[in-house]
Amino acid sequence: MADDANLLSPLPAGAGRREQTKTANRESILEAAREVFAEMGFEAATVRDIIRRTSLSVGAFYNYFRSKEEVFQALADDGAERFRPILRAEYEKAQDFESFVRGALFAYFSFMADEHESWQLRRPPGEPMVRIAHSDSPARVAVFEEVRTALGGVIERGLAPPVDLDLLTVACIGIAQNVCELMLEQRRIDVETATDFSLRLILGGLPALPRTDQRRP
Repeated sequence: MADDANLLSPLPAGAGRREQTKTANRESILEAAREVFAEMGFEAATVRDIIRRTSLSVGAFYNYFRSKEEVFQALADDGAERFRPILRAEYEKAQDFESFVRGALFAYFSFMADEHESWQLRRPPGEPMVRIAHSDSPARVAVFEEVRTALGGVIERGLAPPVDLDLLTVACIGIAQNVCELMLEQRRIDVETATDFSLRLILGGLPALPRTDQRRP
C-alpha cells in the first residue's frame, strides 16, 4: 500500500507546477518578442534581443522555440486563437449575409487595430504584419475553417447565393487581410472605412459569381 501511495500522491502536483512554469516561460518569451519586434522590427531583432528581455537563459529559450521565426509564428497563432470566438459570435448574431460579413470584417479590423496598437505600433515600414488565417499552422487553419463554416451556414439558410464556398472563403479572407495591411500602414487607422470598402467589394462582386448546386460539408 505504501508503494501505491508513493505512486499516486506527489506526481500530479509536481507535474502541474512544471506545466505552469513551462506556460509562464513561454508567455514571457512571447511578451518579450512583442516588445522587441515593435521597437526594432522583425528583421533587425535577434533571438538574443528577445532573451535579454526575459529572465531565461539561452538554453531555456531553445527549449520552446528554435528561431525568431517560430516566435513570430506563435504570436500569429495566439492571435488566431483569440479571434476565433469573436468570429463565431458574429456568425451567431447575424441576420443575413450582409450583416455577417459586415460584423466579421469590423471585428477583424478592430482586432488587428488593437494588436497593432499593443505591440506593432512602431513596426518599421516593410516589416511583416502578423496575419491570422493565412498559413497552414493549426490555429490559423482553424480560423479559415471557422470562416468557411460560417459562410456555408449563411448559404445553407438561403441568405446568400450558392457559390463556390472554398473560393468565397479565400476571397473574403484575402480582401480582408490586404485591406487591413494597408489600413495599418496609414497614419490614421480607420476601421469603419476599411469595413465599408471591403463589404461593398465583396457584396458588389457576389452577384457576378457563377452559381453552383454543389453542397460541400
